[in-house]
Amino acid sequence: MLSESAAARIAAIAAKQGKPALLRLSVEGGGCSGFTYKFELADAPDEDDNVSETGDARLAIDAISLDLLKGSVVDYVENLGGASFRVTNPNAAAGCGCGSSFSV
Repeated sequence: MLSESAAARIAAIAAKQGKPALLRLSVEGGGCSGFTYKFELADAPDEDDNVSETGDARLAIDAISLDLLKGSVVDYVENLGGASFRVTNPNAAAGCGCGSSFSV
């Protein structure tokens, strides 16, 4: 699921790039905690994607990553350290300090 701030940011980025407001989130092996989040704008969802919609933006998660991301919320945060998309993942047993990797 996307937060309102993440949906607004995705829509703004997509508009600047002339792309659909569709963020693909997947999980890959690696990172300092075992798994890492990968974000990218997509032109269309894949056939096996789970797609949710918030405002003018959509979030696509592939079937393989879905189990690791079930119940997660993608937020967009701005602070003194910069701005980024953050995943609040109830399935993560541990994470790294930068918030870009996790373990189960």
